[in-house]
Amino acid sequence: MAAIPALFGLLMVAVVTGQNVDITPREAVRRIGDELTVLCKVPYPIDSCRMTVGSTSYRLIPENREGDVIYTGQGLKQGECGALIKNIKEEWNGNISCVLPPQSGSIEISGTMRLLVARAPSPPHLNSPPQPAFSEGDGFTAQCVVPNGRPAAKITWFLGTEELLAGLHQSVLTSDPGSDLVTISQNVSRTLSMDDDNKMLVCRAEHEALENYMEAKRQLVVRYPPKRLDSAGTITIFGLKLGAEGRLNVTVRANPPPVAEWTVGDTRVVAPHIADNGAFTALEPLLLGNGFYNITLILSTIAKEDVERTYYLRVSNDLGRDEFAVRISTMDEPAGVELDTGAIVGIVIGVLVVLIAIFLVVLAYATDRWCFAGRRRDNPRSSGESSDTESAVGGRERSRIAQLSARMRAVLPKAKDKVQATETQMDTEDKPLSDDKKGVVYAELALGEQTATEKPPPPSTEYAEIVYNDQPPKETKE
Repeated sequence: MAAIPALFGLLMVAVVTGQNVDITPREAVRRIGDELTVLCKVPYPIDSCRMTVGSTSYRLIPENREGDVIYTGQGLKQGECGALIKNIKEEWNGNISCVLPPQSGSIEISGTMRLLVARAPSPPHLNSPPQPAFSEGDGFTAQCVVPNGRPAAKITWFLGTEELLAGLHQSVLTSDPGSDLVTISQNVSRTLSMDDDNKMLVCRAEHEALENYMEAKRQLVVRYPPKRLDSAGTITIFGLKLGAEGRLNVTVRANPPPVAEWTVGDTRVVAPHIADNGAFTALEPLLLGNGFYNITLILSTIAKEDVERTYYLRVSNDLGRDEFAVRISTMDEPAGVELDTGAIVGIVIGVLVVLIAIFLVVLAYATDRWCFAGRRRDNPRSSGESSDTESAVGGRERSRIAQLSARMRAVLPKAKDKVQATETQMDTEDKPLSDDKKGVVYAELALGEQTATEKPPPPSTEYAEIVYNDQPPKETKE
Protein backbone atom coordinates (compact mmCIF):
# COMPACT_ATOMS: atom_id res chain seq x y z
CA MET A 1 0.00 0.00 0.00
CA ALA A 2 2.97 2.29 0.51
CA ALA A 3 3.64 2.18 -3.23
CA ILE A 4 0.35 3.92 -4.02
CA PRO A 5 1.21 7.29 -2.35
CA ALA A 6 4.66 7.21 -3.92
CA LEU A 7 3.16 6.62 -7.38
CA PHE A 8 0.66 9.42 -6.81
CA GLY A 9 3.47 11.77 -5.83
CA LEU A 10 5.44 10.98 -8.99
CA LEU A 11 2.33 11.57 -11.05
CA MET A 12 1.80 14.97 -9.47
CA VAL A 13 5.41 15.93 -10.14
CA ALA A 14 5.01 14.90 -13.78
CA VAL A 15 1.86 16.99 -14.08
CA VAL A 16 3.40 20.06 -12.47
CA THR A 17 6.70 19.77 -14.37
CA GLY A 18 6.55 21.89 -17.49
CA GLN A 19 3.18 23.36 -16.54
CA ASN A 20 2.73 26.78 -18.14
CA VAL A 21 6.41 26.98 -19.14
CA ASP A 22 7.10 28.25 -22.64
CA ILE A 23 10.65 27.36 -23.69
CA THR A 24 12.27 28.61 -26.88
CA PRO A 25 13.72 26.98 -28.92
CA ARG A 26 12.56 23.41 -28.54
CA GLU A 27 15.61 22.06 -30.39
CA ALA A 28 18.84 23.58 -31.66
CA VAL A 29 22.00 22.47 -33.46
CA ARG A 30 25.22 24.29 -32.69
CA ARG A 31 28.88 23.72 -33.38
CA ILE A 32 31.52 23.67 -30.64
CA GLY A 33 32.35 27.26 -29.64
CA ASP A 34 29.02 28.70 -30.86
CA GLU A 35 26.47 30.54 -28.69
CA LEU A 36 22.87 29.63 -27.85
CA THR A 37 20.08 31.63 -26.21
CA VAL A 38 17.41 29.69 -24.32
CA LEU A 39 14.35 31.57 -22.95
CA CYS A 40 11.75 30.20 -20.51
CA LYS A 41 8.61 32.25 -19.78
CA VAL A 42 5.71 32.01 -17.35
CA PRO A 43 2.68 34.34 -17.10
CA TYR A 44 3.52 35.59 -13.58
CA PRO A 45 6.48 37.23 -11.78
CA ILE A 46 9.22 34.96 -10.44
CA ASP A 47 11.95 35.48 -7.87
CA SER A 48 14.49 32.87 -9.02
CA CYS A 49 15.85 31.31 -12.21
CA ARG A 50 17.94 28.17 -12.59
CA MET A 51 19.27 26.59 -15.78
CA THR A 52 20.75 23.08 -16.06
CA VAL A 53 23.28 22.76 -18.90
CA GLY A 54 24.92 19.38 -19.25
CA SER A 55 25.53 18.10 -15.74
CA THR A 56 25.82 21.58 -14.15
CA SER A 57 23.00 23.67 -12.66
CA TYR A 58 23.42 27.47 -12.91
CA ARG A 59 21.56 30.00 -10.71
CA LEU A 60 21.05 32.97 -13.00
CA ILE A 61 20.97 36.49 -11.60
CA PRO A 62 20.25 39.38 -13.99
CA GLU A 63 23.02 41.52 -12.46
CA ASN A 64 25.70 38.82 -12.90
CA ARG A 65 27.27 39.05 -16.39
CA GLU A 66 30.27 36.77 -15.86
CA GLY A 67 30.72 33.13 -16.84
CA ASP A 68 29.81 30.87 -19.80
CA VAL A 69 26.12 30.82 -18.82
CA ILE A 70 24.57 34.19 -17.91
CA TYR A 71 21.04 35.58 -17.53
CA THR A 72 19.18 37.07 -20.48
CA GLY A 73 15.62 38.36 -20.78
CA GLN A 74 13.39 41.26 -19.70
CA GLY A 75 13.62 40.47 -16.01
CA LEU A 76 12.24 38.10 -13.40
CA LYS A 77 9.25 40.36 -12.76
CA GLN A 78 8.21 39.75 -16.35
CA GLY A 79 8.30 35.99 -15.75
CA GLU A 80 11.34 35.44 -18.00
CA CYS A 81 14.17 33.07 -17.15
CA GLY A 82 16.67 33.10 -20.00
CA ALA A 83 20.24 31.93 -20.47
CA LEU A 84 22.93 33.02 -22.91
CA ILE A 85 25.19 29.99 -23.29
CA LYS A 86 28.66 30.90 -24.54
CA ASN A 87 31.38 28.67 -25.96
CA ILE A 88 29.33 25.52 -26.37
CA LYS A 89 31.24 22.38 -25.43
CA GLU A 90 30.98 18.81 -26.67
CA GLU A 91 29.87 17.58 -23.21
CA TRP A 92 26.86 19.92 -23.29
CA ASN A 93 25.21 17.83 -25.96
CA GLY A 94 21.83 16.72 -24.63
CA ASN A 95 18.95 18.32 -22.71
CA ILE A 96 18.92 21.85 -21.27
CA SER A 97 16.33 22.53 -18.57
CA CYS A 98 15.10 25.67 -16.85
CA VAL A 99 13.69 25.44 -13.29
CA LEU A 100 11.25 28.11 -12.03
CA PRO A 101 9.14 28.62 -8.90
CA PRO A 102 5.41 27.83 -9.23
CA GLN A 103 2.68 30.43 -9.10
CA SER A 104 1.28 28.63 -6.08
CA GLY A 105 2.46 25.70 -4.03
CA SER A 106 5.95 24.49 -3.34
CA ILE A 107 6.79 22.22 -6.29
CA GLU A 108 9.05 23.88 -8.85
CA ILE A 109 8.19 23.70 -12.55
CA SER A 110 10.58 23.21 -15.44
CA GLY A 111 10.88 23.22 -19.22
CA THR A 112 13.31 21.25 -21.39
CA MET A 113 14.85 21.73 -24.85
CA ARG A 114 17.26 19.57 -26.89
CA LEU A 115 20.75 20.79 -27.79
CA LEU A 116 22.67 18.88 -30.44
CA VAL A 117 26.34 19.75 -30.42
CA ALA A 118 27.23 19.14 -34.07
CA ARG A 119 29.83 16.53 -34.80
CA ALA A 120 31.19 16.13 -38.30
CA PRO A 121 30.54 12.76 -39.95
CA SER A 122 33.18 10.54 -41.44
CA PRO A 123 33.94 10.99 -45.17
CA PRO A 124 31.29 9.51 -47.48
CA HIS A 125 31.93 6.42 -49.56
CA LEU A 126 30.22 5.38 -52.76
CA ASN A 127 29.18 1.77 -53.39
CA SER A 128 28.56 0.86 -57.05
CA PRO A 129 28.88 -2.13 -59.43
CA PRO A 130 32.50 -3.17 -59.93
CA GLN A 131 32.61 -3.37 -63.75
CA PRO A 132 34.57 -0.53 -65.37
CA ALA A 133 32.13 0.07 -68.25
CA PHE A 134 28.44 -0.32 -69.03
CA SER A 135 26.37 -0.61 -72.20
CA GLU A 136 23.66 1.79 -73.26
CA GLY A 137 20.36 0.76 -71.68
CA ASP A 138 21.94 -0.99 -68.69
CA GLY A 139 20.41 -0.42 -65.26
CA PHE A 140 22.74 1.20 -62.75
CA THR A 141 22.39 1.47 -58.96
CA ALA A 142 24.77 3.17 -56.54
CA GLN A 143 24.70 3.78 -52.79
CA CYS A 144 26.18 6.68 -50.82
CA VAL A 145 26.93 6.19 -47.10
CA VAL A 146 27.88 9.02 -44.71
CA PRO A 147 28.60 7.56 -41.24
CA ASN A 148 28.59 8.89 -37.67
CA GLY A 149 27.28 12.42 -37.88
CA ARG A 150 25.47 14.43 -35.23
CA PRO A 151 22.92 15.14 -36.53
CA ALA A 152 22.73 13.09 -39.74
CA ALA A 153 24.46 14.57 -42.78
CA LYS A 154 22.62 15.73 -45.89
CA ILE A 155 23.25 13.82 -49.15
CA THR A 156 23.00 15.47 -52.59
CA TRP A 157 23.64 13.64 -55.89
CA PHE A 158 25.16 15.14 -59.03
CA LEU A 159 25.71 13.74 -62.52
CA GLY A 160 28.31 15.92 -64.13
CA THR A 161 27.46 19.51 -63.22
CA GLU A 162 23.70 18.95 -62.86
CA GLU A 163 21.94 17.92 -59.67
CA LEU A 164 20.43 14.45 -59.97
CA LEU A 165 16.79 14.39 -58.86
CA ALA A 166 15.31 11.39 -60.68
CA GLY A 167 15.77 7.86 -59.40
CA LEU A 168 16.52 8.79 -55.77
CA HIS A 169 15.48 6.34 -53.04
CA GLN A 170 14.36 7.18 -49.53
CA SER A 171 17.23 7.91 -47.14
CA VAL A 172 17.89 5.41 -44.33
CA LEU A 173 19.14 6.52 -40.88
CA THR A 174 20.86 4.11 -38.48
CA SER A 175 22.80 4.44 -35.21
CA ASP A 176 24.59 2.17 -32.77
CA PRO A 177 22.86 1.29 -29.49
CA GLY A 178 23.49 3.93 -26.85
CA SER A 179 25.02 6.38 -29.35
CA ASP A 180 23.53 9.59 -30.71
CA LEU A 181 25.76 9.49 -33.82
CA VAL A 182 23.72 8.82 -36.96
CA THR A 183 24.73 7.12 -40.21
CA ILE A 184 22.76 8.08 -43.35
CA SER A 185 22.66 6.11 -46.62
CA GLN A 186 20.80 6.67 -49.87
CA ASN A 187 20.53 4.76 -53.16
CA VAL A 188 20.08 6.07 -56.70
CA SER A 189 18.93 4.06 -59.74
CA ARG A 190 19.25 5.01 -63.40
CA THR A 191 19.02 3.58 -66.92
CA LEU A 192 22.25 4.59 -68.63
CA SER A 193 22.32 6.38 -71.99
CA MET A 194 25.08 7.64 -74.25
CA ASP A 195 24.70 11.10 -72.68
CA ASP A 196 25.90 9.62 -69.37
CA ASP A 197 29.20 8.51 -70.89
CA ASN A 198 32.29 10.09 -69.36
CA LYS A 199 30.23 11.95 -66.73
CA MET A 200 31.11 11.98 -63.04
CA LEU A 201 28.60 10.56 -60.56
CA VAL A 202 29.03 12.55 -57.32
CA CYS A 203 27.71 11.93 -53.80
CA ARG A 204 28.03 15.17 -51.80
CA ALA A 205 27.73 15.25 -47.98
CA GLU A 206 26.92 18.50 -46.15
CA HIS A 207 26.88 19.00 -42.38
CA GLU A 208 26.66 21.79 -39.82
CA ALA A 209 30.02 20.86 -38.37
CA LEU A 210 31.79 21.08 -41.75
CA GLU A 211 33.22 24.25 -43.22
CA ASN A 212 33.00 22.69 -46.72
CA TYR A 213 31.17 19.71 -48.14
CA MET A 214 32.75 16.28 -48.69
CA GLU A 215 32.33 14.21 -51.86
CA ALA A 216 32.70 10.68 -53.18
CA LYS A 217 32.90 10.24 -56.98
CA ARG A 218 32.87 7.71 -59.78
CA GLN A 219 33.23 8.29 -63.52
CA LEU A 220 30.73 6.46 -65.70
CA VAL A 221 31.81 4.77 -68.93
CA VAL A 222 28.94 3.90 -71.27
CA ARG A 223 29.53 1.99 -74.51
CA TYR A 224 27.22 2.47 -77.51
CA PRO A 225 27.28 1.97 -81.32
CA PRO A 226 28.02 4.83 -83.75
CA LYS A 227 25.21 7.34 -84.11
CA ARG A 228 24.81 10.29 -86.44
CA LEU A 229 24.01 13.75 -85.09
CA ASP A 230 21.76 15.11 -87.83
CA SER A 231 18.46 13.73 -89.07
CA ALA A 232 18.21 10.77 -91.40
CA GLY A 233 18.80 11.34 -95.10
CA THR A 234 21.58 12.43 -97.40
CA ILE A 235 24.20 14.75 -95.95
CA THR A 236 25.13 17.65 -98.24
CA ILE A 237 28.46 19.47 -97.94
CA PHE A 238 28.14 23.04 -99.29
CA GLY A 239 30.64 25.70 -100.28
CA LEU A 240 33.17 23.58 -102.22
CA LYS A 241 34.85 24.92 -105.38
CA LEU A 242 35.67 23.22 -108.66
CA GLY A 243 39.39 22.74 -109.18
CA ALA A 244 40.21 23.15 -105.49
CA GLU A 245 40.73 20.72 -102.66
CA GLY A 246 37.57 19.53 -100.93
CA ARG A 247 36.96 18.17 -97.44
CA LEU A 248 33.94 16.08 -96.55
CA ASN A 249 33.45 16.28 -92.75
CA VAL A 250 30.93 14.12 -90.90
CA THR A 251 30.52 14.13 -87.09
CA VAL A 252 29.37 11.01 -85.25
CA ARG A 253 29.19 9.75 -81.65
CA ALA A 254 30.55 6.37 -80.63
CA ASN A 255 32.19 4.48 -77.78
CA PRO A 256 34.47 2.63 -78.35
CA PRO A 257 36.06 4.67 -81.17
CA PRO A 258 34.60 4.00 -84.64
CA VAL A 259 36.29 2.62 -87.76
CA ALA A 260 35.53 4.69 -90.88
CA GLU A 261 35.26 3.32 -94.43
CA TRP A 262 34.53 5.50 -97.48
CA THR A 263 33.15 4.21 -100.81
CA VAL A 264 33.63 6.42 -103.89
CA GLY A 265 32.35 4.68 -107.01
CA ASP A 266 34.24 1.39 -107.15
CA THR A 267 36.95 2.61 -104.75
CA ARG A 268 36.94 1.80 -101.03
CA VAL A 269 39.18 3.66 -98.62
CA VAL A 270 39.49 2.64 -94.94
CA ALA A 271 40.73 5.41 -92.66
CA PRO A 272 43.54 6.24 -92.30
CA HIS A 273 44.47 5.48 -95.90
CA ILE A 274 45.09 7.08 -99.31
CA ALA A 275 43.39 5.70 -102.41
CA ASP A 276 45.61 4.02 -105.02
CA ASN A 277 45.02 6.78 -107.53
CA GLY A 278 45.78 9.44 -104.93
CA ALA A 279 42.47 11.23 -105.52
CA PHE A 280 41.03 10.47 -102.09
CA THR A 281 42.51 10.50 -98.60
CA ALA A 282 40.58 9.15 -95.60
CA LEU A 283 41.79 10.63 -92.30
CA GLU A 284 41.69 8.80 -88.99
CA PRO A 285 38.59 9.70 -86.91
CA LEU A 286 39.45 12.71 -84.75
CA LEU A 287 38.20 12.66 -81.15
CA LEU A 288 36.49 15.95 -80.29
CA GLY A 289 35.58 14.92 -76.73
CA ASN A 290 32.72 13.15 -74.92
CA GLY A 291 32.40 10.51 -77.66
CA PHE A 292 32.22 12.94 -80.60
CA TYR A 293 34.39 12.09 -83.61
CA ASN A 294 35.08 14.05 -86.77
CA ILE A 295 35.47 11.82 -89.86
CA THR A 296 37.04 13.46 -92.93
CA LEU A 297 37.55 12.50 -96.60
CA ILE A 298 39.87 14.76 -98.62
CA LEU A 299 39.40 15.18 -102.40
CA SER A 300 42.66 16.31 -103.99
CA THR A 301 40.89 18.24 -106.77
CA ILE A 302 37.15 18.67 -107.20
CA ALA A 303 35.97 17.89 -110.72
CA LYS A 304 32.50 18.13 -112.23
CA GLU A 305 31.92 14.41 -111.88
CA ASP A 306 32.77 14.67 -108.17
CA VAL A 307 29.82 17.00 -107.69
CA GLU A 308 27.46 14.61 -109.48
CA ARG A 309 28.36 11.44 -107.55
CA THR A 310 27.32 10.18 -104.10
CA TYR A 311 29.87 9.28 -101.43
CA TYR A 312 29.07 6.53 -98.95
CA LEU A 313 30.47 6.38 -95.41
CA ARG A 314 30.26 3.41 -93.06
CA VAL A 315 31.25 3.79 -89.38
CA SER A 316 31.35 0.77 -87.05
CA ASN A 317 32.61 -0.49 -83.70
CA ASP A 318 32.12 -3.61 -81.62
CA LEU A 319 28.51 -2.69 -80.78
CA GLY A 320 27.15 -1.84 -84.24
CA ARG A 321 27.46 0.31 -87.32
CA ASP A 322 25.79 3.14 -89.23
CA GLU A 323 25.92 4.23 -92.87
CA PHE A 324 25.69 7.68 -94.46
CA ALA A 325 25.17 9.02 -97.99
CA VAL A 326 27.10 12.23 -98.64
CA ARG A 327 26.91 14.66 -101.57
CA ILE A 328 28.82 17.86 -102.26
CA SER A 329 27.70 21.19 -103.69
CA THR A 330 29.52 24.23 -105.01
CA MET A 331 26.70 26.48 -103.79
CA ASP A 332 26.66 28.27 -100.46
CA GLU A 333 24.64 26.68 -97.69
CA PRO A 334 21.09 28.03 -97.85
CA ALA A 335 20.05 30.15 -94.90
CA GLY A 336 16.72 29.39 -93.35
CA VAL A 337 14.87 28.36 -90.27
CA GLU A 338 14.95 24.68 -89.50
CA LEU A 339 11.69 23.33 -88.19
CA ASP A 340 11.43 20.03 -86.44
CA THR A 341 8.49 17.66 -86.81
CA GLY A 342 6.70 19.05 -83.76
CA ALA A 343 6.82 22.62 -85.10
CA ILE A 344 5.48 21.57 -88.51
CA VAL A 345 2.59 19.64 -86.95
CA GLY A 346 1.80 22.66 -84.76
CA ILE A 347 1.65 24.99 -87.78
CA VAL A 348 -0.64 22.61 -89.69
CA ILE A 349 -2.99 22.29 -86.73
CA GLY A 350 -3.07 26.07 -86.31
CA VAL A 351 -4.01 26.59 -89.97
CA LEU A 352 -6.78 23.98 -89.71
CA VAL A 353 -8.19 25.66 -86.61
CA VAL A 354 -8.31 29.04 -88.40
CA LEU A 355 -10.04 27.53 -91.45
CA ILE A 356 -12.63 25.76 -89.29
CA ALA A 357 -13.33 29.00 -87.40
CA ILE A 358 -13.85 30.92 -90.67
CA PHE A 359 -16.17 28.19 -91.96
CA LEU A 360 -18.28 28.27 -88.80
CA VAL A 361 -18.62 32.06 -88.93
CA VAL A 362 -19.73 31.96 -92.57
CA LEU A 363 -22.17 29.14 -91.83
CA ALA A 364 -23.63 31.01 -88.86
CA TYR A 365 -24.08 34.18 -90.93
CA ALA A 366 -25.73 32.33 -93.82
CA THR A 367 -28.15 30.36 -91.62
CA ASP A 368 -28.79 33.05 -88.97
CA ARG A 369 -27.48 30.93 -86.11
CA TRP A 370 -25.64 31.63 -82.87
CA CYS A 371 -24.55 35.26 -82.75
CA PHE A 372 -26.47 36.06 -86.00
CA ALA A 373 -29.77 34.55 -84.77
CA GLY A 374 -31.58 37.91 -84.43
CA ARG A 375 -30.41 39.39 -87.71
CA ARG A 376 -33.56 38.63 -89.74
CA ARG A 377 -35.92 39.58 -86.94
CA ASP A 378 -34.23 42.97 -86.74
CA ASN A 379 -34.21 43.46 -90.53
CA PRO A 380 -37.70 43.25 -92.03
CA ARG A 381 -36.33 43.20 -95.61
CA SER A 382 -34.39 39.97 -94.98
CA SER A 383 -37.73 38.30 -94.08
CA GLY A 384 -39.31 39.23 -97.37
CA GLU A 385 -41.57 41.94 -95.89
CA SER A 386 -41.75 44.24 -98.89
CA SER A 387 -45.47 44.84 -99.36
CA ASP A 388 -48.58 45.88 -97.45
CA THR A 389 -49.97 42.35 -97.56
CA GLU A 390 -46.90 40.78 -95.89
CA SER A 391 -46.90 43.49 -93.21
CA ALA A 392 -50.51 42.67 -92.41
CA VAL A 393 -49.70 38.93 -92.15
CA GLY A 394 -46.81 39.62 -89.79
CA GLY A 395 -49.06 41.62 -87.49
CA ARG A 396 -47.56 45.02 -88.30
CA GLU A 397 -49.31 48.02 -89.78
CA ARG A 398 -47.62 50.51 -91.92
CA SER A 399 -48.68 54.10 -92.35
CA ARG A 400 -50.64 55.27 -95.40
CA ILE A 401 -47.72 57.39 -96.53
CA ALA A 402 -45.35 54.40 -96.46
CA GLN A 403 -47.90 52.34 -98.45
CA LEU A 404 -48.20 54.95 -101.17
CA SER A 405 -44.41 55.33 -101.29
CA ALA A 406 -43.97 51.58 -101.78
CA ARG A 407 -46.62 51.48 -104.50
CA MET A 408 -45.01 54.37 -106.33
CA ARG A 409 -41.63 52.67 -106.22
CA ALA A 410 -43.20 49.44 -107.52
CA VAL A 411 -44.40 51.00 -110.81
CA LEU A 412 -41.18 52.82 -111.58
CA PRO A 413 -39.24 51.16 -114.42
CA LYS A 414 -36.38 49.52 -112.46
CA ALA A 415 -34.27 46.64 -113.77
CA LYS A 416 -34.76 43.14 -112.32
CA ASP A 417 -37.70 44.23 -110.21
CA LYS A 418 -40.46 41.79 -109.26
CA VAL A 419 -43.25 44.38 -109.75
CA GLN A 420 -45.35 43.88 -112.80
CA ALA A 421 -46.95 47.13 -113.98
CA THR A 422 -49.72 47.42 -116.57
CA GLU A 423 -50.49 50.81 -118.08
CA THR A 424 -53.51 51.58 -120.18
CA GLN A 425 -52.39 53.54 -123.23
CA MET A 426 -54.86 56.29 -124.04
CA ASP A 427 -54.17 56.36 -127.74
CA THR A 428 -54.64 52.52 -128.34
CA GLU A 429 -58.04 51.96 -126.71
CA ASP A 430 -61.15 51.81 -128.87
CA LYS A 431 -63.51 52.98 -126.17
CA PRO A 432 -62.96 56.51 -124.99
CA LEU A 433 -62.51 57.01 -121.29
CA SER A 434 -64.63 59.23 -119.18
CA ASP A 435 -63.18 62.42 -117.79
CA ASP A 436 -62.83 61.05 -114.27
CA LYS A 437 -60.86 58.01 -115.52
CA LYS A 438 -58.41 59.97 -117.61
CA GLY A 439 -54.95 60.29 -116.21
CA VAL A 440 -55.25 57.12 -114.15
CA VAL A 441 -52.82 54.25 -114.53
CA TYR A 442 -53.33 50.86 -112.87
CA ALA A 443 -50.33 48.96 -111.66
CA GLU A 444 -50.38 45.39 -110.41
CA LEU A 445 -47.94 44.68 -107.54
CA ALA A 446 -46.47 41.19 -107.10
CA LEU A 447 -46.09 40.05 -103.55
CA GLY A 448 -42.58 39.60 -102.13
CA GLU A 449 -41.08 36.19 -101.57
CA GLN A 450 -42.20 34.44 -98.42
CA THR A 451 -39.98 32.53 -96.07
CA ALA A 452 -40.34 28.75 -95.98
CA THR A 453 -41.13 28.70 -92.28
CA GLU A 454 -44.13 31.09 -92.48
CA LYS A 455 -47.55 30.22 -93.84
CA PRO A 456 -48.05 32.17 -97.07
CA PRO A 457 -50.92 34.68 -97.10
CA PRO A 458 -53.93 34.16 -99.38
CA PRO A 459 -53.39 35.26 -102.97
CA SER A 460 -54.15 38.91 -103.51
CA THR A 461 -53.40 41.65 -105.92
CA GLU A 462 -52.99 45.28 -105.06
CA TYR A 463 -53.32 48.21 -107.35
CA ALA A 464 -51.94 51.68 -107.23
CA GLU A 465 -53.52 54.68 -108.87
CA ILE A 466 -51.24 57.16 -110.55
CA VAL A 467 -52.85 60.46 -111.50
CA TYR A 468 -51.21 62.63 -114.07
CA ASN A 469 -52.18 65.64 -116.17
CA ASP A 470 -53.03 64.72 -119.80
CA GLN A 471 -52.96 68.27 -121.06
CA PRO A 472 -50.10 68.96 -123.41
CA PRO A 473 -47.50 71.41 -122.23
CA LYS A 474 -47.82 74.93 -123.43
CA GLU A 475 -45.51 76.08 -126.19
CA THR A 476 -42.96 78.64 -125.34
CA LYS A 477 -42.99 81.69 -127.40
CA GLU A 478 -39.77 82.72 -128.90
